[in-house]
Amino acid sequence: MRIRNILVMIILVLLVSALPCMAVVNEVDSNFDGKIDQWQYVDAQGKVEKIEHDGDYDGKVDQVEYFKGEKILEHVEFDRNKDGKMDHLQYYENGGKLSRVEKSSKFNDIYDWKEFFNNSEKLTHIAIDENGDGKADTTQFYDSSDKLVRIETDSNHNGKIDRWSHFRGDSILDRTAFDTNGNGKPDQWQFYHDDQSLKKADYDTNSDGKADRWEHFDSSGKLVKTELDRNFDGKIDLTQKK
Repeated sequence: MRIRNILVMIILVLLVSALPCMAVVNEVDSNFDGKIDQWQYVDAQGKVEKIEHDGDYDGKVDQVEYFKGEKILEHVEFDRNKDGKMDHLQYYENGGKLSRVEKSSKFNDIYDWKEFFNNSEKLTHIAIDENGDGKADTTQFYDSSDKLVRIETDSNHNGKIDRWSHFRGDSILDRTAFDTNGNGKPDQWQFYHDDQSLKKADYDTNSDGKADRWEHFDSSGKLVKTELDRNFDGKIDLTQKK
C-alpha cells in the first residue's frame, strides 16, 4: 500500500513538472501611492504581450499597449475622454515605428479621423470622414516639413473629389480648383492673395479642360476686369473693365 502511494506521488510530480509555465499578470504601483495602476500580461515564455495603464490613477484602464516578439510595440489604445471606451488607436510597423493613427473625434465609436505616416514616422496625410459614412470626405496632405500642401474634398459625399486646394509657405491658401459639373475634372479655379482674399477666378465654360473666362479682383476683393475667349480658340477676344 505504501509503495502504491509513493508511485502515485511520483506520477503526480511528473505530470505537474511536464505542464508548461502558465501566463502571469504583474501588478504594478508605478507612483507608489498604494494602488495598482499598471497590469503587465506575460506569456508562458516570459514575453510581455500587453500592458494596461491607469494613467490618471482613477482606478480605470485608459491606455492599453499590445506587443509582439521581444516587446515590439504593435498597437496602442487610448480612452481620451475617460468614458470607459477606447477612442484613439495607434498602429506600429517595421519594428515599432508609428504607421497609422485612428481617432473617434466625436467620441461616438466612429473612427472618422485617420493619420498616416511614412517609414520615417513623418505625417503624410490625414483622412477625415465628416459625415460618418465610413468614407473619407476630406484628405489633407503634408510635406516632409509637416507643412500642409494640399487638401482634396468630396463636398457632396458622392465618393468623388470635387475640390482641390493648394497651399504655399506656412499653410497659406494659394489656389483652389472646383469640379462643378461632376465629371471629375476641374472647371473653375480661384487664386488668392496672401491675406486669402480672391485675386483671380478662371472658368472653363464649355468643359474642354481649358479656361475661357478670367475674372480679376483688386486687393479689396472687388472685380475690376473680366476677360473672355468667346470662340474657345485659346485667345482673349473681349475685355470688360469695371
